[in-house]
Amino acid sequence: MTANLDFLGDLDPDDPRQASQQIANVLRAAILTRKLAPGDKLPSQPELAGRYGVARETVKRALETLRAERLIVSRQGSGAFVRAQTQRPVELRPLIEAAFEHAHVAIDFAGFSGETLRDALAEALDMVRAGRSAPESIAIRVMLSDMSAPMALPALAATGADDPAVRRRADRITRRSADGIIDQVHELADLGLVKSATVQVRVHGLAPTFKLYMLNNREAFFGYYPVVPREVTVGGEQVEIFDLMGRDATLFHYAVDDDDASHGTQFVESSRLWFDSVWNSVAREYQQ
Repeated sequence: MTANLDFLGDLDPDDPRQASQQIANVLRAAILTRKLAPGDKLPSQPELAGRYGVARETVKRALETLRAERLIVSRQGSGAFVRAQTQRPVELRPLIEAAFEHAHVAIDFAGFSGETLRDALAEALDMVRAGRSAPESIAIRVMLSDMSAPMALPALAATGADDPAVRRRADRITRRSADGIIDQVHELADLGLVKSATVQVRVHGLAPTFKLYMLNNREAFFGYYPVVPREVTVGGEQVEIFDLMGRDATLFHYAVDDDDASHGTQFVESSRLWFDSVWNSVAREYQQ
């Protein structure tokens, strides 16, 4: 690909992020806005290195980030290409909104931070406030990894080791999500918009490697967290970590049907048993 590369922009010398991260950000934006369409070949490493005035190793790190995010694929001897399908995984919001059409809403979540759940719940709870849905009860259980204790993930990319500062960053993210869910749901009860609205949050010492949503004990959505190297701000400095990319997790859907022996029914039942077993054993109450 030797076409005009002006749409890729230039590096910002005032940006504190490393050049590899800036290049990854520019290419990601080009892919998601279809300036680089599915199937398109990316500029070669020498072209990108020349474009941005950096070493090829810097370009290589940028491309590794996009490859880890499943936005590009490499073909031996041919270069890097935009994946044929770059659309995001199953959209959770409409599924949660559908769950709120029932008289009794029950949602169980197990995962890393609960950010996606918090954001998806916001729209459904707004529908209750506006009178567009009127469940009698809402019961939500959230089970998260305890970032106050040493954890395998997230970790420093340089060593793969646990780092207290990295965990404190993750803990802040987790607390924002958990506290947001608690406050949003309790507000509905305080306003008298539902007869019963409860949120229980527990934490455990298991490293987060997957996310699980259970909706009304009838549907399960399961996905693995991709672990990717990326630069984040920790203590005012840019640090490369192995992070968990929850928004990029592909969710697989399972539903209960009339066949007790069906794959969907067995998966939902097994997921419910797993959730309850951890909830009632090693999980402990979350302290706000």
